Amino acid sequence: MSTETKKFTPQMTVGDALALHPEAGMIFASYHLGGCSHCAIGEDEVLSDVCMSYGIPLEDFMADLNSLNA
Repeated sequence: MSTETKKFTPQMTVGDALALHPEAGMIFASYHLGGCSHCAIGEDEVLSDVCMSYGIPLEDFMADLNSLNA
């Protein structure tokens, strides 16, 4: 069994990110992602694509997600 913490990556899907950490959904919500019909995101969308589509700085979003594993 590995003790290494898995990291969020820009290439992972929304579904994989949500499955990786129980509080990832809170990070998505803080960026107003997935809460309403005009900002709905699919679980098969890639994180980098979501950031590009919604004008979210990828580096900031990834840093916030990976802070969950700190």
